[in-house]
Amino acid sequence: MLGRTAVWYLPGMVHRKAMRRWEVPGGVRFVTFSCHGRVPLMHNPSIRTLFAERLAVVREAHGLRLFAWVVMPEHVHLLLSPGERPLGEALRSLKTSVARRVVARWRELDASILERVQVADGTARFWLRGGGYDRHVRSEEEFCREVRYIHRNPVERGLVPEPPDWAWSSARWWAGDRRGVVECDPPPGDRRNWAGWKGFM
Repeated sequence: MLGRTAVWYLPGMVHRKAMRRWEVPGGVRFVTFSCHGRVPLMHNPSIRTLFAERLAVVREAHGLRLFAWVVMPEHVHLLLSPGERPLGEALRSLKTSVARRVVARWRELDASILERVQVADGTARFWLRGGGYDRHVRSEEEFCREVRYIHRNPVERGLVPEPPDWAWSSARWWAGDRRGVVECDPPPGDRRNWAGWKGFM
């Protein structure tokens, strides 16, 4: 469908032991992380909106190139390229800022959900421990497959009939509606290759 003009895998990988991630300068990453216990802690639309707002802030602050994203009730998918700093820093900032705000609000409301996310030391855990699923995208075909997968996730789950109907993803941006909360970056490579593709067909 598309040409092979983009450079996807670059030399100069650096393994950062503390993060257990291979950093590839300019590389595209597919990242997934889930809520604690895979409980749908983002079932509430206001929490999904908060996540999207924080994603926009972190994208700008960390210089991320964000290509596609979706917030589901219990997990998140991101397709992006790290900025100058390691990706782990951006993800920690994003996840921590969301968790602190949501848990603080639940405490104000004395929400019953706190019982489901409390861990042994008495603290509330919003995100599943660990770094989640993170891998390099090595070709344009793989990039297309991941964009489509991300955007079709809410449809496959029966949440909406079409990808742009789900407000908490980049599907609308890909379809030409630039009014969303989170701005995305154009796909890597020759932009002429992407003309007319909506990212979910």
